[in-house]
Amino acid sequence: MSYLSVSTWSLHRLLGPLRWTAWDNAQKKHITKLEQQDNVIDLLDLPTILKEKGFAAFELCHFHFPFTDSLYLQRLKKACTDANMRLYTLLLDYGDLSSTDTQRVDADMELIKEWIDIAAEVGAERVRVVAGDAPADDQDALSRVSQYLHELAVYAGQKGVKIITENFRTLSSTSENCLYIVNQSDEQIRLITDFGNMSGAEKYNELARIIPYSDSIHAKPQYDKDGIPDQDEFRRCLDLLKQAHYDGPIVIIYDGPGDMWEGIERTKKIVEDYL
Repeated sequence: MSYLSVSTWSLHRLLGPLRWTAWDNAQKKHITKLEQQDNVIDLLDLPTILKEKGFAAFELCHFHFPFTDSLYLQRLKKACTDANMRLYTLLLDYGDLSSTDTQRVDADMELIKEWIDIAAEVGAERVRVVAGDAPADDQDALSRVSQYLHELAVYAGQKGVKIITENFRTLSSTSENCLYIVNQSDEQIRLITDFGNMSGAEKYNELARIIPYSDSIHAKPQYDKDGIPDQDEFRRCLDLLKQAHYDGPIVIIYDGPGDMWEGIERTKKIVEDYL
């Protein structure tokens, strides 16, 4: 049975640059300073807030970590455990494994491994690694990236973490390329399918091809200028989950105008019909 999840991207105006966290040496603890806006969220409070709002899991963008030291990671892990909240995926946005610059790729691989270590310590089950910015028809890049992702999957597996990628950015913008990556890894690499990352006449066929190989679904509707979702279009996407007998997390993505919690709730009400 599918269950509710949310990405911290849907709360980025409340978790982003309007707050900062610092180490208070006198009190020997992290202190979060809230500036310029009411209702800004301390990440350590988020698991409890989400549980109270009916979520079972969440995905955490790497740039929303105010600290990555061991003490902070253990505090965040405890916050998730205490709230009975799954930290399903650490979403790593940085890196381009499709680059022909081998020095850049080597550096990116090292950084990704550092984030895998962070994921393992904080209790994240998965790390989302972006395939890259090479053109979708660059078969050489696709082959290289598949090898890099396999290497990362082996490394992550030793830490108790899984590697997934997403139909995000150019190289993995087609179902054909996504499935190539999955098949080359003997399905060690799974997918996030984001409804909003495909468009055009073939959108629904493309989504239908990759949903069966997805561990997570980013349920992103098309919004109007007021942040109101196109229900018919959104339900057409969600119907594909039923057809595929998908039973993982449905992750609400809201990046429209206005109050972010209100935007999340509007989307959540539609998604709840598919749980």
